[in-house]
Amino acid sequence: MLVLLAGIFVVHIATVIMLFVSTIANVWMVGSSNFGTISTGLWLLCNKTCTQLQVLSQDEASLKAVQAFMILSIIFSVVALVLFIIQLFTLEKGKRFYMTGAVMLVCWMCILIAVSIYTARFTDTVAYSTNPHHGYCFILAWICFCFSFIIGILYLVLRKK
Repeated sequence: MLVLLAGIFVVHIATVIMLFVSTIANVWMVGSSNFGTISTGLWLLCNKTCTQLQVLSQDEASLKAVQAFMILSIIFSVVALVLFIIQLFTLEKGKRFYMTGAVMLVCWMCILIAVSIYTARFTDTVAYSTNPHHGYCFILAWICFCFSFIIGILYLVLRKK
């Protein structure tokens, strides 16, 4: 049982770190141009230097929603990690980690909403570039989506023995 708890804890920490990286780094979409590689993220457009990401006025609300939901997913993931540590030492034997699982599933929903909006609105849109494709931050966000769902379900069914 201790090995299972340690494994879940390690995967949860890895998920939090990957959420931070995918939200902060600016490699959600990558394309090539005459001047080199161009990458865009949630915040900046980077070529050799990074500048403020310019979006069309009709896409601005979508970008703000993606930014907000990714930040919320980080917050909920960290809160779930703190709740897990607190419940690990305060729950009686045989009790389940319901609160931790519920908060982690809320994190999962935030990631789902953010990445779905980004996929629907910003795929194949890298300014001044050809051959755009998804970057590692986009892939990390989908990996965090999977991990947070698995961790949330495991917390809901996990009993402290």
